[in-house]
Amino acid sequence: MIVRQLGVRQSRQLLALSRRAPASSRFFSSEIPVDTAIQTPTQESIEPLPIAASIPKAQNPLHEVVQVSQAPQGKWAQWEKSKSKFNSLGSLTKDAFDPEDVIRNPPSPSDITLELLLASGTHLGHSTSRWNPQNSRYIFGVREGVHIIALDVTAAYLRRAAKVVEEVAARGGIILFAGTRKGQKRAVVRAAELAGAYHIFERWIPGSLTNGQQILGHCETKVVNAFDKELPDFKQDLADRPSVKPDLVICLNPIENVVLLHECGLNNVPTIGICDTDADPTRLTYPIPANDDSLRSTSLIAGVLGRAGQAGQARRLKMAEEGKLTYEPITVHELKVDPFTGFMPGTEGQKKD
Repeated sequence: MIVRQLGVRQSRQLLALSRRAPASSRFFSSEIPVDTAIQTPTQESIEPLPIAASIPKAQNPLHEVVQVSQAPQGKWAQWEKSKSKFNSLGSLTKDAFDPEDVIRNPPSPSDITLELLLASGTHLGHSTSRWNPQNSRYIFGVREGVHIIALDVTAAYLRRAAKVVEEVAARGGIILFAGTRKGQKRAVVRAAELAGAYHIFERWIPGSLTNGQQILGHCETKVVNAFDKELPDFKQDLADRPSVKPDLVICLNPIENVVLLHECGLNNVPTIGICDTDADPTRLTYPIPANDDSLRSTSLIAGVLGRAGQAGQARRLKMAEEGKLTYEPITVHELKVDPFTGFMPGTEGQKKD
């Protein structure tokens, strides 16, 4: 019988030093060697078999297996074999959700579906205690004390607003995207880039429309032709002109921008906005009943309107290439100016006096 001395290591320092050791040897160790009746054979004491010794190394299959398994090429071959064996296991993920895809590649108005609106959370309203009774026509029902917005109404109003944006862009109108809540900056900038419009994502300065000559008088104004190329010859004639006002304002958070909507109403500027269950839909010309607190919902609606503006700009440029205009050319000194060349009739290639 083999008898060994067992020592329990109770010190935490010794336990920390032996963390790399096996679990069975962290607490128990044999410190005193004990002679036994039968000694454990070592590698030197084992004599090679006569059969294996008589076979040369080149023809010894055992030697080839050991050499292949130890070589890097052999390990790589074994890893490739195991990879091909287990590669077919598991599930393949297709059409995974990417939160940035709504901003980078927003859908067009024709791609709007009820499933997409439901996945974006546009149907979630506010608590029933915070609702505005004027939104009763947009509410589908109540779920656990929260109003649910009818998605069929949201889809219809969103398509109508997208048609308005497309027609304004096709006629060369100025569109302004406004979203001042935290997190809406990227969606507002991306939608304005698609529609060729302007954007505000920090703060609306009160009086920018009602007192625009004093607030925006220092801003630069430029004149472009039918192909959106700047005409620098008209800069001297823009000094006495009033500040330019937008033809359409798209507001993603109407509750925080009541002053903006009020100024648009005083200047007869149509507005499009996301109307939640606690907002006032009468302040908007084209309300879109949807959730305005979810960034995914606002990014989806802003992207759809940006795509609509992009389609309108493309249609306008195509008509300009065919020699058609949807607006009257500008008038300088009571004379018509060619919108394609930027010069007065009969003075092509000459600067005006």
